[in-house]
Amino acid sequence: MTTTDIALVTGANKGLGREIVRQLAERGMRVYLGARDEARGRAAAGQLAFSGDVRFVQLDVTDPGSVAAAVATIEAESGRLDVLVNNAGISSEIGTAVPDITADQMRATYEVNVFGVVTVTSACIPLLRKSSNGRIVNMASRLGSLTALSAPDSRQRKIGALTYSSSKAALNVLTLLYSEALREDGIQVNSVTPGRVPTDINAATDRRGERSLADGAMTPVYLATLPPGAMTGEFRGSGIDESPGW
Repeated sequence: MTTTDIALVTGANKGLGREIVRQLAERGMRVYLGARDEARGRAAAGQLAFSGDVRFVQLDVTDPGSVAAAVATIEAESGRLDVLVNNAGISSEIGTAVPDITADQMRATYEVNVFGVVTVTSACIPLLRKSSNGRIVNMASRLGSLTALSAPDSRQRKIGALTYSSSKAALNVLTLLYSEALREDGIQVNSVTPGRVPTDINAATDRRGERSLADGAMTPVYLATLPPGAMTGEFRGSGIDESPGW
């Protein structure tokens, strides 16, 4: 069997996910580009073919059947999974003040940002256990940092992104507990905030960011390429050595 690392990136047909796919493929990995929309996903994979072995896999993180089918495809073609990047994420509250947020908006965001991560991670763990160096990278945010939110004058608190911030805080908890549970399997689980990059969410809130997608992908890719036993249960900032605080 090939010794090429096998990676899966969710929500990867555009933006930061697409850039992470590109950079991992350029490092010699076989990368499965997960996307809900088949046409957009196949187009993105085709456009990235010059970077290396990029393969589209239809994957809707809110649909357990879709996730199971994607994992079955990876197992049939590659036999294992070395890297999982949980990149898919949404915000359902743009333009809504905190007091006006509804439970339905909370559920919509959590369905992708929290429950979707659990669905994909749970499905991928058997394949990650077949790797000699399994790695999970969760795409977090400073907006979910309790350290940042606890400061009364913090930008993160003033933005008031109730559904998004709380979902990313929950994601950090998932990271810590998965890292402990999978430690004996040698699977490293870390979360990362890419910084303010030009994603759809930032564009919709006029926070287009001061970093390029290539810069934003730097630390996620670093965590996705860690050697065995390097680190687990860490929350990394937009700089490789930066820890923004949980």
